[in-house]
Amino acid sequence: MNDWKELPLGNFLSFGNGKKRPDTEGLIPIYGGNGILGYTSNNNYDGETIVIGRVGAYCGSVYFENKPIWVSDNALSAKPKDKYNAKFLYYFLKFINLNQYAGGSSHPLVTQTLLNSLEFELCVDPDEQKAIASVLSSLDDKIDLLHRQNKTLEAMAETLFRQWFVEEAEDDWEETTLGNLGKIITGKTPSTKNKEYWGNHIDFITPTDFKNYGKYTFSSERGLSLVGKEKINNIILPKNSILVTCIGSDMGKVVITTKEGVTNQQINSIIINTNLISVEYVYQYLKSIYYLLRNIALGGTTMPIINKTDFSNIETPIPPNKPLKKYNMITSEFNKKILYNTNQIQTLEKLRDTLLPKLMSGEIRVKY
Repeated sequence: MNDWKELPLGNFLSFGNGKKRPDTEGLIPIYGGNGILGYTSNNNYDGETIVIGRVGAYCGSVYFENKPIWVSDNALSAKPKDKYNAKFLYYFLKFINLNQYAGGSSHPLVTQTLLNSLEFELCVDPDEQKAIASVLSSLDDKIDLLHRQNKTLEAMAETLFRQWFVEEAEDDWEETTLGNLGKIITGKTPSTKNKEYWGNHIDFITPTDFKNYGKYTFSSERGLSLVGKEKINNIILPKNSILVTCIGSDMGKVVITTKEGVTNQQINSIIINTNLISVEYVYQYLKSIYYLLRNIALGGTTMPIINKTDFSNIETPIPPNKPLKKYNMITSEFNKKILYNTNQIQTLEKLRDTLLPKLMSGEIRVKY
């Protein structure tokens, strides 16, 4: 293929270093190896910029922006040379997985020198690069739109909850404990040394997985085999269980399961008795007491943790049936849309991830 040549990345991209994160606050995103770290009033890059994680766990991770940004000192920047397409090169860097080329075993590192020297066979025709980028960008744009729709729906449900059940709460509302509203379960990890416990029969959810979730769980990085599931059969969580991270820096995050699953010991869960209260109400209530959860966790320990007893004893107000029923009716429509959108997102992501290697290798050719 004349339009595909094996050349160093330095022929296509100009790499630059990031700088120390500024102290000022503003609206300009600050990028590090794991994405947006915060916001500032200054920028050190503008226009189409690829951000590459430079060091550590996120070494080789890749992000794209087309606006003013600040690239911090644990990341590198990349700008296209000549007429080459920035978005195509962003997708190409994602495709090749730069992390595998990082130097250093205990502390992975990528440098400008390394990136400039890496050679790959890739499309060199700017028009075809543009066409490839257009196909992949159209999928990512749709995925981004669906994510934003879900965030809007979640914000609407949260706002309604806050108005009806926090700001307009009455002193005479009944109160009970979380443990009285369902079954509380603390997760458990089967022996990681026993390989027969691990497989893909059932999701094994940990706090690390929460970064991939919005309101609902759909998958996990690891899973248990049927043997592993039977080993901890007494703590299997059904669909519509509420999961709360109860230890460490991720403490206080809340999600709802969409299928049967299990968790590790860093998560407390509640299987709601829906004859007493709705899943949606308890989910929103737990989200609304995020700072209370963290305060409970900090009580007298160096490592923030909420044990099963403290979790079960969390006081929970019970509003009258009429507004609760109305709230559930409204938010059930939101949740149907969120679930539909999320299924669409998964389908589009699968299509994008299938097309990416085929487009980048020339197996599928497109014209602009």
